Amino acid sequence: MEVPLTVAAVMTPHPFSVTTETGFEDIAALLVQEGLSTVPVVDGDGMPVGVVSEVDLPGEGHDGDGAGRGLPTRRHSRRRRRYPRRRARCARDVMTAWAPTVDTGTTVAEAARELAAYRLRRVFVVDEGGRLVGVVARPDLLGVYFRSDDDVQRDIEDEVFGRVLRADPASFKVGVEHGVVTVLGKLERRSAVSSAERLIPLVPGVTGVRSRLSYVWDDEWS
Repeated sequence: MEVPLTVAAVMTPHPFSVTTETGFEDIAALLVQEGLSTVPVVDGDGMPVGVVSEVDLPGEGHDGDGAGRGLPTRRHSRRRRRYPRRRARCARDVMTAWAPTVDTGTTVAEAARELAAYRLRRVFVVDEGGRLVGVVARPDLLGVYFRSDDDVQRDIEDEVFGRVLRADPASFKVGVEHGVVTVLGKLERRSAVSSAERLIPLVPGVTGVRSRLSYVWDDEWS
C-alpha cells in the first residue's frame, strides 16, 4: 500500500485569520505583532473568502501587491473590492475576494507544484467542509525534499518502530529512495501495522510509503 505525504502533515494548523468585519487597526496590529504580510479573511462559517495584505490597508500608498495572484480555485473568483479610501473601514472593503486553497488530502508534491507554477508564497488549507484549518508556506513544502534518505530512514527506525511501537528490530526492514519509503516485515499485532502506516508518512522528508507489513495476530478484529 502506498501512502503519499499530504499537506495535513506539514501545514501550520489554526492560522491567524480575520473576518470580513474586522477593522483596519486590528488587522494592522495583527500583521505587525505576528510578523505577517497577509492574512486570510473568513466568513461566519470559517470558510476563506479573501485575503488582506499589508499594502491593502490605508496609508500604504497603493492598492494591493498581488497577494491573490495566481492559482484559481473552484471556491473563489479573483476580484479586488474597490472602495474609496475614505469609505473603507474593514477587511471586506479592500480584501482580494479570492484565497488560494487546497484540501487537507492534497499531496505535498501537488501543493509544491501549485506554488511553483503560480509563484505563490503560501496556500491555505481547508477541510472537507471548506473551513480554514491551516496554512502551508513554500519552506514547509520544499523543506520536505531537503532531508537525506539516511536521515529519513533513521527517524523511521528509531522513532516510529523503536520509540513508539517498540518493535523487535529483526521484525522489520526500512528502505528509503528519494523520499519514498519501502517497509517490509511482520509485526506482532495488526494495530502496530496500522500505527506504522499512519505514522511513517508524518516523518519529515517522506514523500510516499510502500508498505509490505503483515502481522501475527489481529487485535483489531471484533
